[in-house]
Amino acid sequence: MLIRILQGTPVWVWALLALLVVVGLSHAKPRRMSARRVMIVPGVMLALSLAGVASTFGARPLALAAWVAGIALAITLGRDAVAPRGARWARETARFELPGSWLPMGLILGLFCIKYGVGVSLAMTPALAANTPFEVAIAFAYGAFSGLFAARAIALRRLVVRG
Repeated sequence: MLIRILQGTPVWVWALLALLVVVGLSHAKPRRMSARRVMIVPGVMLALSLAGVASTFGARPLALAAWVAGIALAITLGRDAVAPRGARWARETARFELPGSWLPMGLILGLFCIKYGVGVSLAMTPALAANTPFEVAIAFAYGAFSGLFAARAIALRRLVVRG
């Protein structure tokens, strides 16, 4: 059954996975980034997770509330846990000096796996889209994973403020 699922996966999904792996790999090595560029990945991940909620559950209030709750919890509890250790704001170049980290790769792949698993689950059992516990759990998970990216960006932003 697994082989059939993988074979039935559209080619664009594998292309997206390849792109996400490249983005994750770019975070694994030390680099310098502008404040604007640091915000791109969290913004994209928030947009993708919201799109995942909207495409699966529509604009149902419970799904949106679970998504927001996931983000809020991730930001509240995860800000210090996902803050890049050893990151520094270089005021003279207006850039972050970031150490390499595999954490972003893990978060990116985690969010991808959730989205992929949801797609497979719904293809096999479409009625899940109307299942309230499934709706809440998935929307919350989307929010939590993307919220960890936002928490990381907030932690970096604190370096600028401390400057």
